[in-house]
Amino acid sequence: MAQLKSLSDEPGTAREYETIYILRADTVNDGVSQVNGRVRGILEQMGGKVLKLDNWGKRRLAYEVRKQLKGIYLYWHYLATPGVVEEVERNLRMLDNVLRYYTVKVDANIDPAARPTDVTEETFSKAAETAADEEEIMTGQARSPFADEFEDDDIDPDAEEEALRRAAALAATTTTTPTPTPPPPEAGAGADAGAGAGVGAGAGAGAEKPALAAEKPALAAEKPAPAAEKPAPAAEGAKKDKE
Repeated sequence: MAQLKSLSDEPGTAREYETIYILRADTVNDGVSQVNGRVRGILEQMGGKVLKLDNWGKRRLAYEVRKQLKGIYLYWHYLATPGVVEEVERNLRMLDNVLRYYTVKVDANIDPAARPTDVTEETFSKAAETAADEEEIMTGQARSPFADEFEDDDIDPDAEEEALRRAAALAATTTTTPTPTPPPPEAGAGADAGAGAGVGAGAGAGAEKPALAAEKPALAAEKPAPAAEKPAPAAEGAKKDKE
């Protein structure tokens, strides 16, 4: 294919682009690899340079597209000249398993030699592998990618036994003796206690009354004292008669 030129670009430079396209959620790894290979072939034939390629996995769409609620996201970061993006999107438009695609121009006048690529044959092959989403793992439709890290063969039996022994010792030291529950009172105990309390209260109240009565004579004994002082004026009157 002929490489198109633009008068706005400096000679020997390229433009920086990012393209994301979404494949159907039921696309197998071989189908993903075919789409990636087709895009890569267009970029290489038209003088482009792939900087990064990443498979973002299966994600839920913001809205339903062609009766699909999920899709496989592929991210491309590359350098190309004008006209390359149009050819890439034209090919994506003809593929039935491509739901959506979108391209953004990041920068211009980029020296391709100054931008190293992170894409190798290994990373390119890995980009065709789509990891299962959380819903498939929870329902058992797919296996978790971290399942290999928790295999039983990787567990040390001695370390597991030591951990169980420590847990049992800790549980034994923190166990407390339950407090015994007192027996319920007998049927007649409440009546006897109430009667005893009533008798005691009545006796105590009656014992206080004589004390109040004993205080009254003391007050009565204090009253004659003023009467004894009255004869003094009478004696003075007798003295006046004698005179």
